[in-house]
Amino acid sequence: MADRNGTNETRGLRAWAAPVRAVTRMWGGTYDDESLPEEPGRSGIVDCALYRDGVRQPGPTDYLTALNAARADANAFVWLGLNAPRAEEMAGIAETFGIHELTVSDVVNAGQRAKVERYEDLTFLVLRSARYLPHETLSEHAEVIDTGQVMLLLGEHFVITVRHGEACTLRSVRKDLEARPELLRLGPWSVAYAVTDHVVDLYVDAAERLEDDLDAVEESVFSRDNTAQVQQIYQLKREMVEFKRAVLPLQRPIMTLIGEQSEVGKELRRYFRDVQDHLTRTVEQIASFDDLLHSILQARLAQVSVEQNNDMRKIASWAGIAAFWTAVAGVYGMNFDNMPELHWQYGYPIVFAVMVAGSIVLYRLFRRSGWL
Repeated sequence: MADRNGTNETRGLRAWAAPVRAVTRMWGGTYDDESLPEEPGRSGIVDCALYRDGVRQPGPTDYLTALNAARADANAFVWLGLNAPRAEEMAGIAETFGIHELTVSDVVNAGQRAKVERYEDLTFLVLRSARYLPHETLSEHAEVIDTGQVMLLLGEHFVITVRHGEACTLRSVRKDLEARPELLRLGPWSVAYAVTDHVVDLYVDAAERLEDDLDAVEESVFSRDNTAQVQQIYQLKREMVEFKRAVLPLQRPIMTLIGEQSEVGKELRRYFRDVQDHLTRTVEQIASFDDLLHSILQARLAQVSVEQNNDMRKIASWAGIAAFWTAVAGVYGMNFDNMPELHWQYGYPIVFAVMVAGSIVLYRLFRRSGWL
């Protein structure tokens, strides 16, 4: 039976998870923290490894031991992966790696703009991640784009990756990069390339899926049934704005990394140029999507205006027909003695027939003019 603290099974899982997490993290192993329930005071360290000549070194290690080993070997570096670290935990990491307190504040508090900052012996790279969220139908409350943050701290012998949110997970990046030792041998900036490339690939995928949504909305707006609602189009436009906030600011940091004054090695710059090409294509797609979505919204608003005008003309037409009946009935309801056909035997049916005939004539005139 569930209580305020969850099911018995969940409580047992938490109790089992705590010591396993502590032991695994202590020995520098890979531990999937996302598979277990969140709990206060959890560690933000996802993985820590020492790489020598592009190969991950076996054996237990922690980031302090790994950093000391990397500093003793010119061909080695440490890759420390973090997931939403707490301030007190990040303070200890900052002391070990020599990170400035302002940078620590940026790392702990997500929501930074994409940027690259250089310090004496450290480079701070911030990326905004974005992924497409599948949905059955596009409603006015549907969430289409999920955004997050990825940060990288790069030094001579280390790279620290920090992830906020679920828009971009980095476990697959580490796995793929470890399968390419010739690239990983290039040092910490190879990790920066792999992470940036993964983030931009998510942009490309999201742009392709957004194009499908735009095609569906455009088809519904200009179809015979015309089932698109203005609220749906506006919601998609809001999601597009969120997507632009993630993608567009990344252009300047990438241009900085491929510049001649960049700290990135010449060989890795070619890889970053490829990332820049993909990013430019996505930016161009977003610009075209924004223009198209604006045109679709304007077209739908125009259609709504036309539909409202048609409704008003129909209402006015039926009001005109009803007004003819009201005018005739009003005349014969004024109780005068000397009125035409007032005392005729067939006066009532004749007047009623005139009213029906006049209504039919008015209806045909309104139909011919397109009002009905």
